[in-house]
Amino acid sequence: MIAVGLFSRKNEDDDTPEIDPKLAELGREYAIARRHHDRRAMNRIAREVGLGDDMTDDERASFQAGRRAYDDIPPAYSTRRNRRR
Repeated sequence: MIAVGLFSRKNEDDDTPEIDPKLAELGREYAIARRHHDRRAMNRIAREVGLGDDMTDDERASFQAGRRAYDDIPPAYSTRRNRRR
């Protein structure tokens, strides 16, 4: 018996909101700043976006999509390299 569509990537629930490229880019920049421990840039982006309760769900989803896009990329090196022999 052949299972047709076993590895199908189509989703029946295609309720994903439209992603705002500006907010997605700010989310990516926020993720980069967080990875590099740059608190000043993180705070600047948070003020610019207004990460409080006044964001709509679509804006929040766009920002999170940008963050996830960068967070899915693994770091180049997991340990400090200057202690190697």
